Amino acid sequence: MPKKDVPGTGRIIGHQLRWWTELPLIVLVYAAYSAGRLLARGDVSSAVDHGVGILRAEQFLRLDAESPLNRLFTAHAWIGVPADFWYASLHYLVTPAVLVWLFRSRAVHYRAARAWLMISTLIGLVGFTLLPTCPPRLLSAGHGFVDTMAQYSDYGWWGAEASAPRGLGGMTNQYAAMPSLHVGWALWCGVMLWRHGRSPLVRAAAVAYPLITTLVVMGTANHYFFDAVAGAAVMGVGLLLVRPVQRLTGPVMERLRERFTRTAAVASAPESSIVSGECQTSPGERFPRQRKHSAVPGAEPSVHPADAADSAAAPAR
Repeated sequence: MPKKDVPGTGRIIGHQLRWWTELPLIVLVYAAYSAGRLLARGDVSSAVDHGVGILRAEQFLRLDAESPLNRLFTAHAWIGVPADFWYASLHYLVTPAVLVWLFRSRAVHYRAARAWLMISTLIGLVGFTLLPTCPPRLLSAGHGFVDTMAQYSDYGWWGAEASAPRGLGGMTNQYAAMPSLHVGWALWCGVMLWRHGRSPLVRAAAVAYPLITTLVVMGTANHYFFDAVAGAAVMGVGLLLVRPVQRLTGPVMERLRERFTRTAAVASAPESSIVSGECQTSPGERFPRQRKHSAVPGAEPSVHPADAADSAAAPAR
């Protein structure tokens, strides 16, 4: 059945979205991303070399904005503490919230938006694997960076190891800095809010959220400026791949959807029909001499021809 947009509602007739099929898919992709990000640790020395190389390239081009921002964040707690909370939490709250909003009120755009986010996330995982990068906060003190997450750890749930809760820092990959998916996901949220939002406040949030996130990831010394640029580039590549990927996966998803629908229909169908008393038959099965009752109220029950012949042949008493 083809998908049809219902004017004025943003909803789809046909392949209706179901949260119980969407949620496992999103959880599966996020679990794969988290596991891959953890496993793609790489060599520490090469990660440090990559980080120093990025920093030197930025300094040569005078684009090392993370250095003055980090000094500002560490000198003023009223800036640094909210920035740490922003970095540690909004990444995991705003993105799912925008997904749910699209699912509920902009369903006609949801699948393409979800595919864009997932494709870009998997591309980011490839980047973590191929280019493990030491973030500024883990470079030697001679480079002048301060880890604001460690400096202000008494204010939050995180410890000295990234934004993970205390005691769980060993379960994170601290060298998965290139590209910055904090920036990439924030950019995705901004685009969705700008395209599908209605009020000026939503449009303002669409612009502010990715910009502030970019400043936060640099000021907290978790990412370089080039990491943020790479995060935006990954989202651009993911956007270009949405239609080709949907064309490739469309037939498979269609078969899975049809199979799921067929299975659900069979499961909801009655397993038996009652004939009389305790007797039951499977759908379509008929006992000899079984009479079929008319669907019209008050009509006489119809008699099967064979039963009629039997009744005619019976001797009168």
